[in-house]
Amino acid sequence: MKYIILASLFLCLSVGLGTDIHAQEASPVDQLMRDGSQAYQHGDFEQAVERWTSAAGAYERSGARAEQIDTLIRLSEAYQSLGRYRTAAIQLDQAKALAADRDDSLLTVRILWRTGSVYQATGQYVEAERSLQESLRRAKTLSQAAVTAAILNDLGNLAASQRKFADALAAYTECFQTAQTAQVKLLAATSLVNAARVLLPSKQYRESKMRLDQAAGILRELEPSHEQISAFITAGLTYAKLRVSLVEQNKDLTLTAFQALHDAAKTADQLGDRRGSSFAWGYLGKLYEEERRYTEALGVTQHAILMSQQAAAPEGLYRWQWQAGRLLNALGRSKEAIGAYRKAIVAVQSIRSEVSAAIAADQPDASFRETVGAVYFELADLLLRGSERDVDPQHREAVLREARDTVELFKVAELQDYFQDDCVQAARSHATGLEQVSKTAAVIYPIMLQDRLEILVSLPSGMVRKTVPVGAEALTEEIRAFRTLLEKRSTRQYLSHAKTLYGWLIQPIEPLWANAGIDTLVIVPDGALRTIPLAALHDGTQFLIKKYAVATTPGVTLTDPRPLDRKGIKLLSVGITEAVQDFPPLPHVARELETIHGLFGGTSLLNKQFMMSRVEEELKANPYSIMHIASHGQFQSDSNETFLLAYDGKMTMDRLETYVGMLRFREEPLALITLSACETAAGDDRAALGLAGVAIKAGARSALASLWFLDDQASSQLVTEFYQQLHDDSVASTAMALQRAQIKFLEHPEYNHPAYWAAFLLLNNWL
Repeated sequence: MKYIILASLFLCLSVGLGTDIHAQEASPVDQLMRDGSQAYQHGDFEQAVERWTSAAGAYERSGARAEQIDTLIRLSEAYQSLGRYRTAAIQLDQAKALAADRDDSLLTVRILWRTGSVYQATGQYVEAERSLQESLRRAKTLSQAAVTAAILNDLGNLAASQRKFADALAAYTECFQTAQTAQVKLLAATSLVNAARVLLPSKQYRESKMRLDQAAGILRELEPSHEQISAFITAGLTYAKLRVSLVEQNKDLTLTAFQALHDAAKTADQLGDRRGSSFAWGYLGKLYEEERRYTEALGVTQHAILMSQQAAAPEGLYRWQWQAGRLLNALGRSKEAIGAYRKAIVAVQSIRSEVSAAIAADQPDASFRETVGAVYFELADLLLRGSERDVDPQHREAVLREARDTVELFKVAELQDYFQDDCVQAARSHATGLEQVSKTAAVIYPIMLQDRLEILVSLPSGMVRKTVPVGAEALTEEIRAFRTLLEKRSTRQYLSHAKTLYGWLIQPIEPLWANAGIDTLVIVPDGALRTIPLAALHDGTQFLIKKYAVATTPGVTLTDPRPLDRKGIKLLSVGITEAVQDFPPLPHVARELETIHGLFGGTSLLNKQFMMSRVEEELKANPYSIMHIASHGQFQSDSNETFLLAYDGKMTMDRLETYVGMLRFREEPLALITLSACETAAGDDRAALGLAGVAIKAGARSALASLWFLDDQASSQLVTEFYQQLHDDSVASTAMALQRAQIKFLEHPEYNHPAYWAAFLLLNNWL
């Protein structure tokens, strides 16, 4: 549960907030407002939206501007409660425009306050802080104690979401004191519960319990409402968390947690708040699950699922169907568990963007993988275990494909979460089943599970599964060590790790394609595997790249494998040799661009010619098939901080998509984008995810990019050699062009260390 936000505070207060419509004799529009307020307090946000939308229209037609503004603010709160943040922001923008010429300070306070809340929900913390602080200043000036307290609660939430726990505690404490003065008991209790949560990271466990006890006493005196239910749920979950730290009170804390959640569930059922009921019963089921009372847990979880369905609340539905899957599996009912997991994934897929936004608001340090990824991998685990007992070869392969497709769904969702746009769906629309493309390529799909590594191999003859007894933690540790040592050019310490990883990842599956004419390995890595070049794995005699061309793709449904038209290449090459924007010079880039231009012709833009506006003009005017960028680039965990360096600024991924992505709508989109001087931090799996998806973001069929920054001279020479191999008609594919370039370096006495040649990855299309 999130830190509690009393979005509908104005519904709970006995103070006027800019309109006196309820003091007048009831009219149809007044009834709409009251119905909307009642629906909101019962957790029926969709009904509240419907009623308030009708009321806003009526006020607009009658010219009642103050009432219209009030209703738009309420609408924004209802939309925010539904997770529809963009729509909430639109309502506030309309309210702000209507209030621009009004001398109504309280309305302005409310608009600023709610704007700050929406900013916070979407992770725009600087803007949120600015809006909330300004609304707080104005509310205090107007002596609006209740509104002041509510804004302080939101400021506490904002600080907590940024892990500024001391600031959050100070805001919640001031909120409690102000709410008591204003006699707003619900807000006082809410601030106590929120304060109890932020006391946990600073290990003030007894103080946390004291505030929870005080809050519970206040909550039990209040009239039922959705906010009261939310506060009870959060209190129950916080009591449960305290059990680990206050071991001597474990039994009492467990009972108190059960009581708080049960109170929330009973109240929600009595109130008809199906959304509140869903979360109360669902978290009660989770508590039973933690106590290993699986049968009881399953019963209340199934009730939570029913309530989520009736409330049309997929944000709860996926949680409880996932929970039901775990419980059914624990009870030995694996077939039913698989069914529950499938339903959970359908539900989470339907609200992926809302889930991402909720994670960003509530757990900014957590990733989509950490919070939601387990539902996909747990289903894949169940399917793979079940396939062991399947005697029908065709059915067994169908189950293996479902396991792979389940993980594939996660990969797609994770990339969408990283880039926060529709570029991934655009890529999927052009995808082709990789098994049908090449008779000489093996597609390797590793799935890292807690207790083992599963490797699915797609060959022209079908799909095969191999299980390796190494868990994700041990595998990740080995990957981290390999990557760190691989960049140290003065030692060969990487070699033992290269051999170990070869033994886990390649040796078990290599016999599968013996005598099948396989010359290319297409790896679909996951997690930490994205941070290393598999070309540098070693069998004890030679590197993997000596035996196979190697390509990487972020997903089998994200690749458009069509051969590069070598005869019709039209090249745009851009680069920087000078030191700009605190980045060091790249003096060898001039020769790099000159050589490539000599091979393929096209247009070259160097230094001051490499302006972002000029790149845009060139891409609009000419049907380029390859874009070569010889400049610094950095891939970060946050896609907004990932960039390529142009002479006049940093080209973000969004800007790259704007410039290059327009080519995806041509009959022949950009075939290849090369980034010859980019880097990702070792151990940063999410940054490597951005690198893996760069071709997709740019709307290109493939990309050549480096995992770490090479010596300028070595990088230029290797990339130039790649293009020379690509120019050779006897080289069968782009992957083989890179293989030959890397082998040439490997056999060079000065550049044979993999730090020089292994950094470059061919991403997506390898043909």
